[in-house]
Amino acid sequence: MTVTLGTLELGPADLSLLAPPVADALRALPGVAEHAHTVAIDPALADTASLAAEHDIPPEVSANCVVVLGKRSGEQRAAACVVLANSRADVNGLVRRTIDVRKISFAPQDWAVSETGMEYGGITPVGVPAGWPILVDSAVIEQPWVLLGSGMRRSKLALPGASLADLSGALVLEGLGLPAT
Repeated sequence: MTVTLGTLELGPADLSLLAPPVADALRALPGVAEHAHTVAIDPALADTASLAAEHDIPPEVSANCVVVLGKRSGEQRAAACVVLANSRADVNGLVRRTIDVRKISFAPQDWAVSETGMEYGGITPVGVPAGWPILVDSAVIEQPWVLLGSGMRRSKLALPGASLADLSGALVLEGLGLPAT
């Protein structure tokens, strides 16, 4: 079975198109893996806006994952936040309160790449380190399909939106995604 998103045709998950942590996570989640689809893309189009423009993908079909770091009493706390491409994560409000930190910011690129084992521009909530909360906007869950990073810039992963709630550490939050400005 194939899934068509915009002009992209995705086939059943090809693990060679996934970064090792992503492939490992899917192997551990057969209920999620059975619905996973992948497609190879031009790495120059890994950015959500570029891929959407090239392949006519509506913003409500693409989901972005950002890694944040917060601190409280000297303890560093990381989280992955997933919102639709037509929104931005409420990092300084809802995310900060949810992971209970005083200060929060986007994780430095080198740190995020090192900690996740994924390429920058391809980071996905599937396969983030154990113990990280995965904060998912409720609008993502409502989508029949969402296009995500695959852990690599040369491919994309598609999953039914509701399956993100099944990821270990997932917490679905109403209002996580704010309108993009």
